[in-house]
Amino acid sequence: MRKLAAIVAMAVISLSPLLAQTTFAPPTSDRKVTARVAPTYPELARRMRIQGTVKIEAIVRPNGIVKSTRIVGGSPVLVEAASDAVKKWKFEPAQSETTEVVQLTFEGQ
Repeated sequence: MRKLAAIVAMAVISLSPLLAQTTFAPPTSDRKVTARVAPTYPELARRMRIQGTVKIEAIVRPNGIVKSTRIVGGSPVLVEAASDAVKKWKFEPAQSETTEVVQLTFEGQ
């Protein structure tokens, strides 16, 4: 078990340099984000120097509040932080419920 943990840690460490910054790609629809909450960089990801992009599908109610999220892709170490942040986002009001796809990128400075 220790060998496996060491191999995984070495593989992940070699993936990226220093981590700290998060960038956002705009949603794929015309519905604009009115309030963004930046994700908290997971301590494990920081220690292991993991970076990458998390793609999330958000179902947004007509009033702009995120109803639910679904992870489309990304590092398992980063997805929870990204999803928690997107659940707190607010979008502009619309006539009906919409599906928005957003990307959050965790990267080094």
